[in-house]
Amino acid sequence: MSWLDLGPAELEAVRLSIQVSFWATLASLPFGLLTAFALARWRFPGKTLLNGLVHLPLILPPVVTGYLLLSAFGRRGPLGQFLDQTFGITIAFQWTGAALAAAIMAFPLMVRAMRLAIEAVDPKLEEAAATLGAPRIVIFFTITLPLILPGLIAGTILAFAKAMGEFGATITFVSNIPGQTQTLPSAIYAFLQVPGGESAALRLVTISVVIAMSALALSEVFARRAAKRVAGR
Repeated sequence: MSWLDLGPAELEAVRLSIQVSFWATLASLPFGLLTAFALARWRFPGKTLLNGLVHLPLILPPVVTGYLLLSAFGRRGPLGQFLDQTFGITIAFQWTGAALAAAIMAFPLMVRAMRLAIEAVDPKLEEAAATLGAPRIVIFFTITLPLILPGLIAGTILAFAKAMGEFGATITFVSNIPGQTQTLPSAIYAFLQVPGGESAALRLVTISVVIAMSALALSEVFARRAAKRVAGR
C-alpha cells in the first residue's frame, strides 16, 4: 500500500473526524455568537466569571476537560444519568461525546474571533437605525450581521479546524474505539503504538495538514469577500 492509499480504518477515521467537527461547530455557533455579544456589549454581574469560564478550556490541560466531561456525562455522572434514564441518550464513549468535547475545546477560539468583530462595530450605526424606528432584529440582520460576518466566518472555520485536531479531551471522554470514536488524532496515536504503523500514521498526518490548511485558506477567502461586500467594493 502506498502512502496515498487509505485503508478502511483510515477512511473511517477521516469520515468520523469530519462528522464530529461539523456537528461540534454547528452546535456551537449560536451559543458562540450569543456569548460573544454578551461579552462585547452587555453589562451584567458575573461578566468576568463568564469570560473566565469561556476561556478555561484554553488554560486547562485537555485531559482535565475530558475528565470533567466524563464525570458529568458518564453513566454515573449527574447529567449522564439524567439523559440516559429520561431520554435514553448516552454521550460518553459515543461519537456525540467526541463532538461535545471538540465543541468545548474549540468554543473559546470561536467566541474570541466573534467578540473582536463585534467590538469593532461602531454602536452609533445601530443607534442611528434605532432612532429611525427599526426593530432590533432588523438592525441585527441589516447592519450588525454584515459588519461582523468576516469575524463570524473566521471564528467558525477556526473552531472547525480546532475540532479536527482535538485529542486529549476526546480520548479521555470517549476513549479510542475504531469506527465509533476514533478520530484522526486518535487514529494517528493508535497507529504509532503498533509496529509498522508509521506509514498509516504519516498518511493521516498528511490528511490532517491538508484539511487544516484548506480550512484556513477558505476562511481567508470568505472573510475577504465578506469584507469587500461590507465595504461596497
